[in-house]
Amino acid sequence: MKNNWIAIVSASIATFVMIGACQQAAEKETIESEWLGAGLQEMAENIETQFRGFDMAMVETGYRYKELYWAGTDENWDYARYHTEKLETAIRNGFIRRPAREASATHYLNTALPAMLSAIDGENQDDFFREFTTLTASCNTCHALEDVPFMMVKIPEVRTTVIQR
Repeated sequence: MKNNWIAIVSASIATFVMIGACQQAAEKETIESEWLGAGLQEMAENIETQFRGFDMAMVETGYRYKELYWAGTDENWDYARYHTEKLETAIRNGFIRRPAREASATHYLNTALPAMLSAIDGENQDDFFREFTTLTASCNTCHALEDVPFMMVKIPEVRTTVIQR
């Protein structure tokens, strides 16, 4: 038991020493960039600025939402499932940048998306359109909770996707 404890402590110390050495080496390394910045702090700030807040997650969400609609219209169930899963990923990634947004999206993530996946798994277009309408309402509820009700989501009318069945 004592030997295990010593091994764990020794490994932990070695890990911290290696991390420190890597950090020192990284700080001494010169990186050439057009816009990232000179030091690690400036680079981190510039990258965060480029990723921005939740709005960029919503750009991807809008794209995935439209693709999902046309996938269901085409009964391309694998493509519909793919975009439903990516919708969740995009929104959860947005929470990393803006955790306060998570509370408003709870119904969307915990109820609307799972129901959408269930309809897709059933491969029934009527069920799909019913759940898509509910998903759309959930988008608008979230927007209202976030004080942006003027961002009204509507079911797509014009097909812009190049993916077709």
